Amino acid sequence: MVLQKNNQNERLLAVGLLLAVVSFISFVIILPLVNQGLALHDEKNTLGFRLEQYERILSRKQSVIDEMETLKSQIAEQNYLSTQNTTALASAELQEMIKQAIIESGGQLSSTQGLPVVTKNNFQRIPINVRMTGNSDVLRAVLHKIETTTPLVVIEQIDIRPMRGVRNKVTHQIDPSNELSVNFQAISFMKSPAA
Repeated sequence: MVLQKNNQNERLLAVGLLLAVVSFISFVIILPLVNQGLALHDEKNTLGFRLEQYERILSRKQSVIDEMETLKSQIAEQNYLSTQNTTALASAELQEMIKQAIIESGGQLSSTQGLPVVTKNNFQRIPINVRMTGNSDVLRAVLHKIETTTPLVVIEQIDIRPMRGVRNKVTHQIDPSNELSVNFQAISFMKSPAA
């Protein structure tokens, strides 16, 4: 009976050891392999999705290139950029255009001054400072002419101040004036010369 009980204890001990070894092997070897397999499967799915996205983008490549060429030709046809050969000529052209707009609108040009050219993204910004005087109707007409002209001109940093009136000799009071002193920066653009 004692012998049978020892055999039974040894069997239970052997089964317990076998279960412990199988559990150990499962946790140390099999479980990490399964986790690695699941991670690789997820990564494969993610890479497959990205590949499909890149293939869709690549399939549209030619249509995007065609659209860009169409836009470039439309911009060239609309004369948004100055066609002068140098930035100095473009600045002179801009100054003359601003001068004509002010004179035709009935204003007075005080001064124009060319500023340093800034090159960015294959375009050159040709800025000038402008000082003029005139009433609000003159200013509106000048800005409208500048806005509707070609090549494209952008107005920045506009400063509008009322001009001081003249002292009345009879009343010794300053009579109000409708005249404005206007300073602004006008910017034209041209394509950078090919290097």
